[in-house]
Amino acid sequence: MQQNQVSIEKPIVQSTCVIIPTYNNSNTLGGVIGDVLGFVKNVIVVNDGSTDGTSELLSKTKNIEIVSYAENKGKGYALRKGFEYAISKGFKYAITIDADGQHFAEDIPAFLQMIHDKPDALIIGARNMDQEGVPNTSSFGNKFSSFWFWVETGIKLPDTQSGFRLYPLDKLKNIKWLTNKFEFEIEVPVRLAWHGTEISHVPVKVYYAPKQTRVSHFRPFKDFTRISILNTILVAIAFFYIKPRNFFRKVFSKSIKQHFREQISNPEQTNTKLALSVGLGVFMGIVPLWGYQMVTAVFLAYLLKLNKVIVLLSSNISIPPLIPFILYFSVKTGELISGIHTGISFQSEIGFETIQSLIVVYLIGSVALAAFMSVLLGGLSFLLLFFLRRKSI
Repeated sequence: MQQNQVSIEKPIVQSTCVIIPTYNNSNTLGGVIGDVLGFVKNVIVVNDGSTDGTSELLSKTKNIEIVSYAENKGKGYALRKGFEYAISKGFKYAITIDADGQHFAEDIPAFLQMIHDKPDALIIGARNMDQEGVPNTSSFGNKFSSFWFWVETGIKLPDTQSGFRLYPLDKLKNIKWLTNKFEFEIEVPVRLAWHGTEISHVPVKVYYAPKQTRVSHFRPFKDFTRISILNTILVAIAFFYIKPRNFFRKVFSKSIKQHFREQISNPEQTNTKLALSVGLGVFMGIVPLWGYQMVTAVFLAYLLKLNKVIVLLSSNISIPPLIPFILYFSVKTGELISGIHTGISFQSEIGFETIQSLIVVYLIGSVALAAFMSVLLGGLSFLLLFFLRRKSI
């Protein structure tokens, strides 16, 4: 064990293994294993169906554990098999490092030291992609991947493609992964982020061998196509499920009173913006879009750049105790506009069956009532905010 690891607690080192997935890297694999053993004694090499001298090399290498299978199935599959093996051996963390020699084992302590502050985080080794010798394709690919990672998770990272990572193995156990190839390393941080795992990074060095000696199994057309398909799927899931889910969790994690206080005390929210948000919410709460009122309200708030929380809370004007009143006044408003007398009084039992028989009157009245109440309550909100906020100055 090298000296620069002395400050790292022994239990952390003992609960951590290093996984090296390899496919036909016999020229560099031995050196990588030797370097890694200088920092961590628990090394698992996953031989992903290599056809060169890898198997012979591994059979002669001491102090490592080997996971091997005959058919090459891709880096993602190799990592998954490595994780399964590490979990079965009781390891809590797994550091992954590529077998082509581009990573430096001397950066391993930096990952181990971060466990103290971020024990449950996925930590990605951030390479300096602006240094001399970095292929343009790698630099572009990293920027491309980092952009879509931000779109899918809202998290900005300097490097999302690095294979030098520390995984908290407990976070991987109950997720059914979709991919087996290079795109697996894109899927993992996105889906872990969706499950609430912190995604962090640590600076690491990188070495790219000269083009004529560099070994790469990345197939530009096939693998980039697979990555693009995966990102399309992840973006769709993010916008149609993850982001709405997170928004509703945030809104309903606190009381309505707490949410209103937070939004009103926010100096970035103007009186006009908050009042318009109340108005939109009230309008959407009254118009007959049953089952879609809240979703439509949030979508319009996003398009109009209004306060989504206030819009959503205001749309709750259509809570069950108020629904009979909203139905009654909608019909009466429709009578005034259309001139059609329905014979309904406040003592009448008004339900959805009654409304169906008066659908035209009701629709006209509900939209008009929604507009009137939107203006009324939006205006009152503006006046109330004006006086409340002026007092707090």
